[in-house]
Amino acid sequence: MKLRLVTRGSALALRQADTVRHALEAFHGGIRIDVVTVRTTGDRETDAPLSSLGGTGLFTSELDRVVAAGEADIAVHSLKDVPTVTAEGLRIIAVLEREDARDAFVPGPGGAATLEALPRGARVGTSSLRRRALLGEIRPDLEVVELRGNLDTRLHKLRAGACDAAVLALAGLRRLGREDVTGEILEAPPWLPAAGQGAIAVVARDGDDATRTLVAPLDHASTRFAITAERAFLRTLRGGCQVPVGAFATVDAARLSLHGLVASLDGKRVLRGALEGDTAAADATGVRLASELLDAGADEVLAGIRTAAPSVSAP
Repeated sequence: MKLRLVTRGSALALRQADTVRHALEAFHGGIRIDVVTVRTTGDRETDAPLSSLGGTGLFTSELDRVVAAGEADIAVHSLKDVPTVTAEGLRIIAVLEREDARDAFVPGPGGAATLEALPRGARVGTSSLRRRALLGEIRPDLEVVELRGNLDTRLHKLRAGACDAAVLALAGLRRLGREDVTGEILEAPPWLPAAGQGAIAVVARDGDDATRTLVAPLDHASTRFAITAERAFLRTLRGGCQVPVGAFATVDAARLSLHGLVASLDGKRVLRGALEGDTAAADATGVRLASELLDAGADEVLAGIRTAAPSVSAP
């Protein structure tokens, strides 16, 4: 058996691809997996804020095109980067068991160990509008600065004094063995992660039954239910991955609990909600919670964001 896998070339992306490769090798003894790397728009355009680049799929679309063209069988993505509407002819065939979805506060050398302990005017780095908005809600006295690049690059910039602290995904730190830099974990639901954060998705051509059968054992049911609700919430809001929208679902047996938020860019207006439902109705639960927030004024918040930043588009 042979399978061709395409991924980004960053250390974190390669670690995620290795996770998929090792899992497939464990299920299918003797399988051969060739790994191909591709630089995406998000990888190339490292100077501009992500929100200014426009569109969706900044870290996924080039990989998906390789699969669609038949030059690879599967693409491995961080699920939070995958648009809520997959490209025509492709589908998510597996979602691996989720790593911790929460964000981490990472102090600079000798800096305050917690977000609360930062002095007024301290600079916190992030490339996420969601994190920027949450920082604005919780600590409006801080200065939020743009921090781009792969995980190692951002940690290097932090050590070099580009900012006093940073907010990063805990999952990425753990996968690269850098959890030691964490000052504190930002707890959900007060601090909600991005929809799908911490999960790895495998994408293949729709109708490629042979590949789907090979990869199917990697699909984790509880994670699939959780991210289905989160992505339905995001899809209904037409938020995209570069809008201040947070979502996090947990699963206990056949019950699902979903928390969601929509925020203005400055964090001065944050709408939150929570809803429970059956796992079998995960998509409907996400749609319903998003509809409740839209009725509460989220449509006005999102319209204001798109007016202020027209390059931000829906998935």
